[in-house]
Amino acid sequence: MNKVMKEMISTLLYLLSVLCLTWLVITFVGQRTEVDGSSMEPMLSNGDNLIVDKITYRFRDPQRYDIIVFPFKYQENTYYIKRIIGLPGETVQIDEQGNIYINGEVLPENYGREIIRADTVGIAINPIVLGEDEYFVMGDNRNNSSDSRTEIVGNIKREDIIGRAWVRIWPLNKFGILKHQ
Repeated sequence: MNKVMKEMISTLLYLLSVLCLTWLVITFVGQRTEVDGSSMEPMLSNGDNLIVDKITYRFRDPQRYDIIVFPFKYQENTYYIKRIIGLPGETVQIDEQGNIYINGEVLPENYGREIIRADTVGIAINPIVLGEDEYFVMGDNRNNSSDSRTEIVGNIKREDIIGRAWVRIWPLNKFGILKHQ
């Protein structure tokens, strides 16, 4: 009987340690998330499953063109995934021809799925000065994305960034680490 009790306690401790380790990884290292919608096409599509790296930004600041995950402030348990365009302290503006300007100079990038239409420039038609802890984000599907160009999303504070999209794990035919183009 003593041997059975020791085996049960050993198994229970093993399961408890696995649960604790899983919680630590999900809370501080990475977690799975699913893309809902088309705002990041063509890079990410509706239904794609990703691993979000939650540890990198503990050691370095987010970089321009990183794809990040952050909570939508008006709906609980809703997260947005967007690409960083503007960095802290910069001024971002988008003209009616769809050109993105950072500190008055055109941003050389080709992540957008299409040219930004004049009716989707939003509040970025006027210069937006980012605070020392703020980021300007956009979806790659520029004309079909709710992002920093809208007042409902606005600038993203550093403390609100959960992590960066790191690896696409599903669907398998798109498996791979997400890299800058």
